[in-house]
Amino acid sequence: MHPILFSLGPFTIYSYGVLLAAAYLIGLGMAVRRAREAGLDGNRVLDLGIWVIIAALVGAKALLFVVDFRQFTSSWADFTTLLRSGGVFYGGLIAAVVVCIYQLKKHHLPLWASADLFAPGIALGYMDGRLGCLMSGCCYGRATDVAWAITFTDPAANLNVGTPLNVPLHPTQIYESLAGLIIFLALMVLERRGRGFPGRTFWMFVLLYSVSRFVIEFYRGDDRGFVFSAVSTSQAISLVLAPLSLFMLWYLARPEQPAAPEAPRGPRKPRFA
Repeated sequence: MHPILFSLGPFTIYSYGVLLAAAYLIGLGMAVRRAREAGLDGNRVLDLGIWVIIAALVGAKALLFVVDFRQFTSSWADFTTLLRSGGVFYGGLIAAVVVCIYQLKKHHLPLWASADLFAPGIALGYMDGRLGCLMSGCCYGRATDVAWAITFTDPAANLNVGTPLNVPLHPTQIYESLAGLIIFLALMVLERRGRGFPGRTFWMFVLLYSVSRFVIEFYRGDDRGFVFSAVSTSQAISLVLAPLSLFMLWYLARPEQPAAPEAPRGPRKPRFA
């Protein structure tokens, strides 16, 4: 593909960075628009989104550093590749959720209703971001002979993230991009059907993403860390988040319990000074 979009003298503009920035802008713009439609303060949601983006960038790289600790600490040159890498999406998601909860409490915004505003934009931004992975060659798939395999030939992809060259690979970046699009469409349809409740859209996103990520991980070929030599780091997180999302969907969907009636009071006795 084209890891380097273009160069301006000593400055190199990478395709992944451009598409990642576009992904964040797409998600943020959709969240602000949905907030205004819901009658919430769009400016506060915009401020919240900026903090979420910063947390997502830091969290994604932090989890990537933990997963590939030996690689990034073997030499200074290997460490600098962390700056060119996008990171692990789950790391960004978890960090963004933590910062989001703090900011929501600080600005007195409704927790689950606000989370619902961001969920479709995250899915749509994820779709765009994975196209950036395709352009740069990261998050590549296993070698395969399927008819839709892709072959990377740009030496920059191999230099930056170790992408195998001239080998047919599963287009896992396209798989994940399509998953993001399907999740986005599913969320938009589900919002208009059934009995809605705050938190449904967000936790449906978590559920659908966890399932799709767990499956697609079997086709990934890059070194991304494993837990107990059985499942990848992202699959292990999916195994936690999928049942958690099912529980939260059940918990938040429960009908509100009517307040218990107060016990009848007897006649008040006269008080004497």
